[in-house]
Amino acid sequence: MEPHLNQQVIDTALAHEKPPRIALDGAIEIDAVIVGAGPVGLFQVFELGLLEIKAHVIDSLAYPGGQCVELYPDKPIYDIPAVPVCTGQELTDSLLKQIAPFGAVFHFGQEVSVVEKLEDGRFFVQTSKGTRFLTKTIFIAAGVGAFQPRLLRVAGLEKHHGTQLHYRVKNPADFAGKNLVIVGGGDSALDWALDFVKEGPTKAESVILLHRRDGFKAAPASVAKMRELCHAYEMQFIVGQVTGIDEKDGRLTGAKVTGSDGITRVVPLDMLLVFFGLSPKLGPIAEWGLDIERKQLKVDTETFSTSVPGIFAVGDINVYPGKKKLILSGFHECALAAFGAAPFIFPNKKIHLQYTTTSPKLHKVLGVETPVFD
Repeated sequence: MEPHLNQQVIDTALAHEKPPRIALDGAIEIDAVIVGAGPVGLFQVFELGLLEIKAHVIDSLAYPGGQCVELYPDKPIYDIPAVPVCTGQELTDSLLKQIAPFGAVFHFGQEVSVVEKLEDGRFFVQTSKGTRFLTKTIFIAAGVGAFQPRLLRVAGLEKHHGTQLHYRVKNPADFAGKNLVIVGGGDSALDWALDFVKEGPTKAESVILLHRRDGFKAAPASVAKMRELCHAYEMQFIVGQVTGIDEKDGRLTGAKVTGSDGITRVVPLDMLLVFFGLSPKLGPIAEWGLDIERKQLKVDTETFSTSVPGIFAVGDINVYPGKKKLILSGFHECALAAFGAAPFIFPNKKIHLQYTTTSPKLHKVLGVETPVFD
């Protein structure tokens, strides 16, 4: 089931779209291609738009929002400036509304497969669906890359994927009233375990948290709350690992769990949720000739340029001294990357910093009236 999207917001964001100019060879000639439609990629549209640079956005998912929408559309986010709390879906909807004036063109459900620098300084870009571009700049906002959940490798288990085996929660209501076994020791495992214990429309019949050791990489407050709930018999915690499964009539009925004592016990269940984290895969980006450090792109923090002039990297995909993987850090990087890209797009134009509060030019670009102050 795909995350619920505010279709009105998306329609508004795309309402300003104009037909692209097509070159003789069939490629779309543009100023900027953004790879990734997560929050940082969407905000990159905004920062480029303020400089009157229109972007096309490519994403492998079928919808905007990236990791926020794919992995935790309903989970609260508390560290967006001036927004006390919002969900991943709400943040995405707000960003789509914010970038609507800039007419970004989205290309969903496709990956960038080819990037070649041409003699005139532009880049030839082609996607897995054959969409082709001639662009002056590229902005990589691909998060951790083509992220894939780390799988639980147990014989016969994978055929239950999507029915009783889940690596992410897209619709919490699907798990209401079920007997859940949640595997993992990080924030995702603890957060969902605590959520499904709460009274409300998504409360599970029972929740068992399973982890290979009695130690966690989750927030201490979450661990303390979990132990409190276990003490009150509102959920259970088991130290062990899933080593097999029980089935009946083609359905998963239990997990065989081997404990630290070496004894294997069967734990009954309706649903098995596994949160082992993500395995980042750069995919074709690794073949673009960019400087890479531990599957991340090295950048210059003045402009967030990669080692190839004209290609920029923002958000979790990049690395530099002091890097913090926060959405708000990615937003800051987008602003500097946009100014860094301007000379490639407007080589003879001096770019001045203007403020959306007072600039009539930016008000025109944004489609808002210039306020009059007494």
